[in-house]
Amino acid sequence: MNLIVKRKSKQALRDYKKVQIQLENLETSVRDRCKKEFTDLMTEMMDVSSDLMGSGIPVLDYRKYSERIFFPGHRDSPLRRDLDVPACRRATVEQGLVQLSNLLNSKLFLTKFIHTLEAQRTFSPRDRAYVASLLTVALHGKLEYFTDILKTLLSHLVEQYTTKNPKLMLRRTESVVEKLLTNWMSICLYTFLRDTAGEAFYMLFRAIKHQVDKGPVDAVSGKAKYTLNDNRLLREDVEYRTLSQTVPTKVLDCDTITQVKEKIVEQTLKGTSYSQRPSADSVHLEWRAGMAGHLILSDQDLTSVVQGSWKRLNTLQHYKVPDGATVTLVSRQSKQIHHDSHDYIPGETYKPKYFKENRVKQWHLVKAGEEAELPKHRRGSLRDKERERAKAIPEIYLTRLLSVKGTLQKFVDDLFTVILSTSQPVPLAVKYFFDLLDDQAAQHNITDPETIHIWKTNSLPLRFWINILKNPQFIFDVQASDNVDAVLSVIAQTFMDSCTIADHKLGRDSPINKLLYARDIPRYKQMVERYYSDIRQTIPVSDQEMNSSLAELSRVSYGHLPINHLVALHELYKYINKYYDQIITALEEDSTAQKMQLGYRLQQIAAAVENKVTDL
Repeated sequence: MNLIVKRKSKQALRDYKKVQIQLENLETSVRDRCKKEFTDLMTEMMDVSSDLMGSGIPVLDYRKYSERIFFPGHRDSPLRRDLDVPACRRATVEQGLVQLSNLLNSKLFLTKFIHTLEAQRTFSPRDRAYVASLLTVALHGKLEYFTDILKTLLSHLVEQYTTKNPKLMLRRTESVVEKLLTNWMSICLYTFLRDTAGEAFYMLFRAIKHQVDKGPVDAVSGKAKYTLNDNRLLREDVEYRTLSQTVPTKVLDCDTITQVKEKIVEQTLKGTSYSQRPSADSVHLEWRAGMAGHLILSDQDLTSVVQGSWKRLNTLQHYKVPDGATVTLVSRQSKQIHHDSHDYIPGETYKPKYFKENRVKQWHLVKAGEEAELPKHRRGSLRDKERERAKAIPEIYLTRLLSVKGTLQKFVDDLFTVILSTSQPVPLAVKYFFDLLDDQAAQHNITDPETIHIWKTNSLPLRFWINILKNPQFIFDVQASDNVDAVLSVIAQTFMDSCTIADHKLGRDSPINKLLYARDIPRYKQMVERYYSDIRQTIPVSDQEMNSSLAELSRVSYGHLPINHLVALHELYKYINKYYDQIITALEEDSTAQKMQLGYRLQQIAAAVENKVTDL
């Protein structure tokens, strides 16, 4: 048995070394291409830097930032709503919610409330995250108290995990305190992100966008020629030309009309934040085609190519738009469309009924799922071709991934360096919280340095930085395409892998995304180790110093939250109402809570907010 294990281990090691050599050879072969690509990119980024001198980085204000962090995916968040109660009861409800706000100032009540909710089977992970963010809003003006609650709940969490596996603590958002920690870090690090790390991140974002947009991107499948993510790689050699329009904007003749509009808007309004720009749907693309008149171009119209059940999206190539053509954006509202001999309007679409009945499928560069259309006897051969194509990735398409990786390398290094730098003062919150984790470990006799390293990784890189790296729209007024998101996901995963202690054994079956950065991760790991070590050796932050910083942060940041915090309290009350009996029981079973009359106070609140009849 041992011989078999040793033989497999040696084979895995040989495979790993073979993959490493293959990667090194590939990187050498694309190095010259990377230099040219990097030179072109740096020219573009110099223009970006020049633009930023005037307009600055489009950092969101604190209100929008906090809303996106606290309530991701919630279009109608409590930060935007008004209190939704009948006018006749509004005064009474508001009075009850003010009483609830005061009751939340009782540490005993708040911890009992949270633990009681978490003990309920129907209290889902989504509920836990939502309640944590509602509490963050409700307590935002009292960050010293918020921090004290966080510390208390964290100590309870440590006690739970010391009896299980302490290395798993803070790994997922399975408790209210874990989302509270994410929010706390986000509040405390907003200034650092805005003033220090933001520029490096924004430059990386723009560099990725430039690299993706300079090659074909399939508008239907979302796959691109230039990417870091092999799942989003366009594995077809699409013929295309770069065109310079009179805007001037560089576009590709294989771009759909919507893609062209987006590129023109991006170029002509680059000094304007994304939220202030017109959407591609709100404008027409007009080609001033000399004697042919002014043509309005569209993704689909009567000229679109239809092949069986497939309908192809129109491109500049489809319309035979030449290099140097005059194309402009025209507002849909202001455009007067005339149907005469000089104004051919392909943009006016007509969809025959059979399009819907036959469920016509759209395609742009590559038809997706063609196998399903083939007779059964031909499907197997297509599967074989797909397998062969997948095997060919390291030899053919991996060079393209490596080229993009090499071109972006400086921007990735710059961002990781600024995040992990101790050459300037580390944010107080990071030092304070890392020391808190060290103290908790000491109190529970946890001496394993690997466990403490994991806690720090799960509390800062995982809970804050990965969240930001994957979601640039959380901090910037930008829109990230699916392809930019896919590239950022690879970079975020690389950062996370760099923060882990375990060595990743790579072989032929390892994900290509991990193979790409296999040679860089050891260097990044050293940066992380040094960062944690340097922080541990700096002078501790006293509670008084931290509280002073938090008080100032409460004063400044809360002033930028033009919210009705009563809405957050009202949303919290809905959970109190749902689990009212359980919460009352928990309070009645605690002698200290009884002396403080916490249950009685909650009954009064219920009477006011819910018009609930109680035995007062």
